[in-house]
Order: sequence, then structure tokens, then C-alpha cells
Amino acid sequence: MLHALVLGPFVAALAVALLPRRARGAAATIAGATLLAAVALALSATPSVAGGEVLRASWPWLEHVPFGLRMDGLAFAFVLLVGGIGALVVLYAHYYLAAEDPAPRFFASLLAFAGAMLGVVLAGNLVLLVVFWELTSITSFLLIGFWQHRADARNGARMALAVTGGGGLCLLGGVLLVGHIVGSYDLDRVLASGDLIRAHPLYL
Repeated sequence: MLHALVLGPFVAALAVALLPRRARGAAATIAGATLLAAVALALSATPSVAGGEVLRASWPWLEHVPFGLRMDGLAFAFVLLVGGIGALVVLYAHYYLAAEDPAPRFFASLLAFAGAMLGVVLAGNLVLLVVFWELTSITSFLLIGFWQHRADARNGARMALAVTGGGGLCLLGGVLLVGHIVGSYDLDRVLASGDLIRAHPLYL
């Protein structure tokens, strides 16, 4: 279920990107249904999460760093926010975009952005968190620069990429320090190592 939450929007984004330029209705339907499905999937885990259980899933990925996902109560709340607000954005954009706008490109970028955000909140290790953070930087750049013919959109997209890219470098630096101190990038181990991190000379 956790892998479906993260990978589903990316698969849907690819499908929407392949639609014809004028397929506004189909693109909006796929995007909205995908995000609502993410909400439904998360809600199906309500009894487990409400009972204090942390849901986990893992695939082999990099050496010593699996493609691990975890959902606790905080991640559960953010999944509902991403899916719910994303679905509302799809509904609004369906009627807001002009007839000549390439709606499938917008909805494909929105789905990829949602997938990246879901990856950030569900990442089970710090390396994966950084990867998904950088994906949010790229996809937000594409969303903000959607109207490529407008100078303000292009300038805003470049500014967003600079800010999120710089933030990503700072995040990467912090992740490397924390991983060095803890001896692991696994989020469960990191969350349990607060005293160890605060007592380390690199903490300051």
C-alpha cells in the first residue's frame, strides 16, 4: 500500500503526459481519481495508525540503503493533506485553465509533484527523503513555469528552483552529518537517537 501511494502518482503522470493536448477532461479525471485513491488508501490504514502502529515497506535499492517507506500518524495526516488538497487543485484547474492551455502537461506535472511530496513524507530513510525533496524542486519548477510564454512565470520558476535547490543542498549536508553521527540513515534509528545526536561534537 505504501509503495502504491508513492509510485501511483508517477505512473498516472506518465499516462497523462501521453494524452493529446486537448484531452483536458481525461487528464483531469485521471489526476483527480489518482489523488482521491491515495486518500482512500491512506484511510484504509486508519485503524492501524490510530492504534499507534507504524506501517513499513521496503524494497532493495542502493547498497545498505533500501527503498524504505514508513507511515506514522504525522505522515498519515500529510498524505491526507497532499491527496485531498491535490484533488481540489485538479478540480479548480480543470475549470481555470484556458482552452488553449496544454492541460495534460499541467496535470502530469501536478501528479509528479504530488508523488514527490508523498515520497518526502513517507520516506523511511534520509537518503530517500533527499531524493524526493529534489524531485519536488524539479516538479515545482515545471508547475510554476507552466505558462512558458510569460516572463513572470519563467522568473518565478527560476527563483523557486534556486531556493529549493539551495535548501536541498543544506538538507543533504544535514543528512550526511546525522548519518555520520548515528551510523545509519534509517529514519527509525535516527528518530531514536536524539540524545546521541545532541551529545555529539558535530551537533552545534
